[in-house]
Amino acid sequence: MSRGGTAVVVIGAGVAGLGSALSLARAGHQVTLVERDATPLPADADAAFEWDRRGAPQVRHSHALLARLRNLLRDRYPDVLADLLAAGATELHFTDTLPIEITDRAPRPGDEDLVALACRRTTFEWVLRRAVLAADRVTLLDGVTVDSLTVADGDARDPSAAPRVTGVRVTHAGGHSEVLEADLVVGAVGRRSAVPRWLADIGVEPASTEEDTGIVYFSRFYRLLPDAETPAADGPIGGDLGYLKYAVFQGDNRTFSVTFATATGDDALRSCLLNPDLFDLAAANLPSTAAWVEAGRAEAITPVHVMGGLLNRRVDYLDDAGQPLVLGFHAIGDAHTCTNPLYGRGCSLAMVGATLLTDALDGHPDDAVAQSLAYEAAAAEQIRPWYVASVAQDRMNREHAATESPADDTANQTEPEPETEPGAVDPKTFVRDLMREGLMPAVRTDATVFRAFVRAFNLLEAPDALMADADVIARVMAAYADRDQRPPEPPLGPPRAELMAVLEPA
Repeated sequence: MSRGGTAVVVIGAGVAGLGSALSLARAGHQVTLVERDATPLPADADAAFEWDRRGAPQVRHSHALLARLRNLLRDRYPDVLADLLAAGATELHFTDTLPIEITDRAPRPGDEDLVALACRRTTFEWVLRRAVLAADRVTLLDGVTVDSLTVADGDARDPSAAPRVTGVRVTHAGGHSEVLEADLVVGAVGRRSAVPRWLADIGVEPASTEEDTGIVYFSRFYRLLPDAETPAADGPIGGDLGYLKYAVFQGDNRTFSVTFATATGDDALRSCLLNPDLFDLAAANLPSTAAWVEAGRAEAITPVHVMGGLLNRRVDYLDDAGQPLVLGFHAIGDAHTCTNPLYGRGCSLAMVGATLLTDALDGHPDDAVAQSLAYEAAAAEQIRPWYVASVAQDRMNREHAATESPADDTANQTEPEPETEPGAVDPKTFVRDLMREGLMPAVRTDATVFRAFVRAFNLLEAPDALMADADVIARVMAAYADRDQRPPEPPLGPPRAELMAVLEPA
């Protein structure tokens, strides 16, 4: 496989597929991008919001474009970042909105990296699509379905050798089929993809690990009215009430969205949030969202979109001996590692994965085994920890939801755990209390902890880096020790029974 002559088929033109096509093409590879949906390029960002993306139903949900993604664009694709800003996206400089309790407001080295992007997912895809179409080495086939992978004839000398993918068989909108030959096939087809079936058809069955997130989430988009100002960011833009998680996500061109997440078993609250009027009423009764939906501020531009069946899932494309199960094929984005979308990591990790694959390909241009090992090793280092962190956070959230639920509310209840010995400290309770009574107060009052938290949240450090920093730990423990001396924290929202009393009579 020569560096300049690699022929790559990328399946799927979402963020992972577009990012892969862009990265590979700019590294000198020939890319054919295959997209099942017939999706002509819209004229502008608002038209892109109406894009018919049946294969990506999540595009009109809230998305976060974290600092890791913004910095990747800044460093490797500055033209794409410039085009995003020209299309109406804005940069969110976290140190420009330090909590008012932080008195040390002097800039520090590294602050230039603490910048996320306010942008709708559809606008991001639209700008990426334009960049991909402008690349000399990319051909887009949309309205084309991938039916199967093609493989090379087996090696009679080694019947146990991993199958080698040589292309894909596709069907065009008119019904005719053909085989697209390739040196490399990239599966960027999302969390509900056909990748397992395609691989099973060639005798490959990777092990996967998955865990239900236990949530359903609801999103609605709004646009600020012509004379309305964006609410001041002088406090949290979201909260976790145990029974309900919520947040505001700023978009491009004066748009924003509100997202709620409830437990899958809370049928009553779920039913309320599906109603657009009750959705708005719920937002009006939460401190962090009320100002955004108050009368005269904004108008809704979508109905309520709901998404369930949300999983944390990781697929292992190496065997027990650490060798590739398949050659000439790699999965990207949610087809490789999928994390709870509530944490907003999907787009960022997809673009990171695309870059890791390109680096692995260019580092081993003529060795498919080495490419696979290099890519999977890089993904294990830079992507898998966020899967582990997501699973752990979801488990803690479910326990927190069960603890915070009223005694007469069984929607989020789980089987009670055995009580600890008298005088003993329950580790899970201590960790949860340390987060709530130590870390979060320190984030609001300590410039060092604030920056460490922002770096971790934005994927700029490993998930455990924050709590592995001795200085940060000391500051968090000091805040925790002072918990009884502080005034009570302002409530992030009403108890469930109180909110339901507002919603149900309506």
